[in-house]
Amino acid sequence: MATVGTTGVRAPVWRGGFGRLWSAAVISRFGDALRTTALPLLAVRLTDDPVVIASVTACSYLPWLLFGLLGGALADRVDQRRAMWAVDTARALLVAVFALAVGLGHASVPLLLALAFLLTALQTLFDNASTALLPSLVDAEALGGANARLMTGQQLAGGLLAGPVVPLLLGIGAAVPFAADAVTYLLAAALVASLRVRPPEREPRPAGSTLRAEIGDGLRHLWRDRVLRPVCLATLLCNIGMGALIATLVLHVTRWLHAGDAGFAAAMTVYALGSLAGGLLAQRVAHRVGRARSLLLAGTVQTASLLLMGAVQHLAALFAGMLLLGSMGMVWNVNQTTLMQQRSPAVMVGRISSAFRTASTSGAPTGALLGGAAAQAFGLNAPALLAALLFAFAVVALIPAGRADVPVGVPRDGAATARVAP
Repeated sequence: MATVGTTGVRAPVWRGGFGRLWSAAVISRFGDALRTTALPLLAVRLTDDPVVIASVTACSYLPWLLFGLLGGALADRVDQRRAMWAVDTARALLVAVFALAVGLGHASVPLLLALAFLLTALQTLFDNASTALLPSLVDAEALGGANARLMTGQQLAGGLLAGPVVPLLLGIGAAVPFAADAVTYLLAAALVASLRVRPPEREPRPAGSTLRAEIGDGLRHLWRDRVLRPVCLATLLCNIGMGALIATLVLHVTRWLHAGDAGFAAAMTVYALGSLAGGLLAQRVAHRVGRARSLLLAGTVQTASLLLMGAVQHLAALFAGMLLLGSMGMVWNVNQTTLMQQRSPAVMVGRISSAFRTASTSGAPTGALLGGAAAQAFGLNAPALLAALLFAFAVVALIPAGRADVPVGVPRDGAATARVAP
């Protein structure tokens, strides 16, 4: 697939497969944001028990811990394009049935819990297949630019555009956001199904090979890679820190800073704007300092931003910190994902991707518990300071990866990646 150059950075062209994959990802993220915003609002209409309401969120984490590694192994075994559109079609049917139940007045807490669990269980296959498919659609030199465009588009759709739409849709009817989500899944499935991609050439699996053994192969490859191992550890530490911050941010803003609901909404908007800016910066930073060292830079800036938020009791400090946190978070995400795709053999991308995601997911709820305990024991600004400490540890963990930072454009085992069919 052709690429174009911008200030020395290779970028993918929009026509053909990448444009359709980008459109599918953005449309799907918009629908996801509608649903995830409307789901807790529906939950509070059904119950006022905070434990039950929190369980809806917990059900969105649990499948990653149970099935994340399995989803990665399956993504490496199957045709990734077919897996993605089949999963999106199944998710569309699930959400459509849920929307019908809500419209008919049959919504219930068990139904909410079941929906959250099943959608995330399917997501474990979809997300890993998507990560493994992208290198099949763009040249190795353009992979970073493709990730930046995908993540920026998703942030724009989910972080800025969907939020204001939800109250309008809920005004029409409680079922409308979920019906809209089902439509976005179908549109995304149609776009992915239209891709013409040859699957990667895979060697026949040894006789008796099992999913458990293949998962083990992926984990061993991740552990032995001198760059990916510290990056994975650093990502886990950062996600524990972000879990601590996000779980208590509403208390930080409304009680410690006395900024009210409007201040909280403004802080989240600033974070989203920072993420969009980071999407534009990610490739340029990597081009100047290297991918692994761009993570070192992003982690260092994020550590400083968290210290600012936790130490200075002023709304301006919060906004500055959230802006830097969002922008450098996007720089981190783009370059971490690209580094993982570039350093993974084509036949193992799904399994290595799932290890990253499973680590990230396990970090978030752990961090949330730590953040709540820190806020209760040391004050409402303590979670931000705890997050800063964890980010500092992550930066230290990254030092070996920064020393070994060398460009990697193709899988190191020589496995051929797929290409768009003529």
